[in-house]
Amino acid sequence: MEPFIRERRIKGLHELHKAFESFSITSKAIFLVAFAVFAGSVLSLTVKASGHFMVDVPHRGGTLVEGVVGTPRFINPLLASSDADRDLVALVYSGLLKATPDGGYVNDLSESFTISDDGLLYSFTIRKDAVFHDGEPLTADDIEFTVLKAQDSTLKSPRRVSWEGVTVEKKGTHEIAFRLKQPYAPFIGNLSLGILPRHIWQSYSSDQFPFSSSNVDAIGSGPYRISSIQRAADGLPTSYSLSANKKYTAGEPYISRIVVRFYASDNALMNALRSKEIESASNLGPTAGNEAIAGERLMRAPYTRVFGIFFNHNQREILTHKEARKALDAAIDKQNIVENVLKGFATVADGPLPPALSGSEEASMATRPDQISNIEDAQALLIKGGWKMDPETGIFGYKTNKTTATTTLSLSLATANVPELVEAARHIEENWKAIGAEVDVKVFEPTDLNQAVIRPRKYDALLFGIVTGKNPDLYAFWHSSQRNDPGLNIALYTNSKADNILTRMRQATDSSTFQGDYAAFAAEVAADTPAIFLWSPDFIYAVPDRLQGVELGQITTPSDRFQGVEKWHLSKERVWKIFAITNIRK
Repeated sequence: MEPFIRERRIKGLHELHKAFESFSITSKAIFLVAFAVFAGSVLSLTVKASGHFMVDVPHRGGTLVEGVVGTPRFINPLLASSDADRDLVALVYSGLLKATPDGGYVNDLSESFTISDDGLLYSFTIRKDAVFHDGEPLTADDIEFTVLKAQDSTLKSPRRVSWEGVTVEKKGTHEIAFRLKQPYAPFIGNLSLGILPRHIWQSYSSDQFPFSSSNVDAIGSGPYRISSIQRAADGLPTSYSLSANKKYTAGEPYISRIVVRFYASDNALMNALRSKEIESASNLGPTAGNEAIAGERLMRAPYTRVFGIFFNHNQREILTHKEARKALDAAIDKQNIVENVLKGFATVADGPLPPALSGSEEASMATRPDQISNIEDAQALLIKGGWKMDPETGIFGYKTNKTTATTTLSLSLATANVPELVEAARHIEENWKAIGAEVDVKVFEPTDLNQAVIRPRKYDALLFGIVTGKNPDLYAFWHSSQRNDPGLNIALYTNSKADNILTRMRQATDSSTFQGDYAAFAAEVAADTPAIFLWSPDFIYAVPDRLQGVELGQITTPSDRFQGVEKWHLSKERVWKIFAITNIRK
């Protein structure tokens, strides 16, 4: 019986082996070294050639654990009122358009859109593959339903003011348009409003909306869907687990799961970050921003908000004197506050808009043509205006021709019980006392400040921040018609020329026109000094070293950090370029 395996010899290899055995020891050594060099060169060239045709691409998978201060109540784009609410809304819902980190807008649920030449009509074609997390198609009916609910006064949505006067024109299953009564350039920002599923919410009246369980176990069409909720003994959510939406219109996110955990305070959030209970946390204070945590890196971005001191001349008569307002402005060492109170995580503000939005350096400089910057000049302004310092008290006073009584340079400064605001107020108090003013700092809990102080306009001077947004509309903050609650003109500013400029700015459709009008408006404000602009803060976001693809643009609310979240990734893999291109096209 023949064996199953027969011994076979390759003649060439046998002859090579025979020749090698005939070499001397020295020749064998030289041959082996030469062969090793040859083999190494071939391997190196192969690796280099392979590397030339391969690239790193994001790898799908992994879990990111993020911490947030607060407890979500309304995961609903029409009712969201807290950072915890807005964070989850940003992940769970999507709109016709989505904002990009560079300040622009791109299609999301929409396939295409046009804006009429007169700026009054915004027309959209909706993607036919757009679906909600439960698989139901998303159509013009859902968009119309969401906008009409936003406009419903009974619902009292925070988004209502953005949609007042807008007419919805549904033109088909996948076509819809919005008509404005007059051009309003910032309107495009409204079109990122998350869309509610009509088939779920239509059975609820506006009165029932806030009490629906769908505000907690929400269904949207965004990059992530809610997969599970962890609750405390009292039933309140302690964490949400979100899974990547494979049918998201912008493509399935690379990170498979995001877990959002909730904490009662900033201190609890920082402790969770230090202990590695969470990997990322946002909206950190300046003190936390200076803390180095192993495995974390800090990302910074400009906040679209300005902190300042807003004067109420109706409450304190001395503030009707321009020289007094300018002297109080001149006395403040703003750079010192930025460096020592805010630990460098801010920029000195030079006008009503944050420096990141105010345009060129030339425009910024033009807003403060007569800026002064020291105690001596501040006192000189008061003296020139007829004020005299009492040699006994060191306080400046003012006496009119109509009375023998002296009005002293005394005022109170109200602010919220937030560490950096309280500390800044103490610095300002010292600066003002140094020029001869009498100052009383009053600290309120944030809710009390809003309800008992700001809304009824019960303050002499108010240290506060205003949120301008990425598509700034300064009308609500500075137009004379907005002086009383619910208007936001907390400086009670009145200037007819400024009013006209503000109206033009709302209608500006190109950046050059807007910047020109803004420079003119800022010059009016600088001349009148109804407020003292102090700083524009930085947004601080701690993320793990392994997280890549995060791009922070200008931040209005902390949820803006999730712009482009579908591109975030926790690892990479090397693939041939042809496969990377194919993947991108998909």
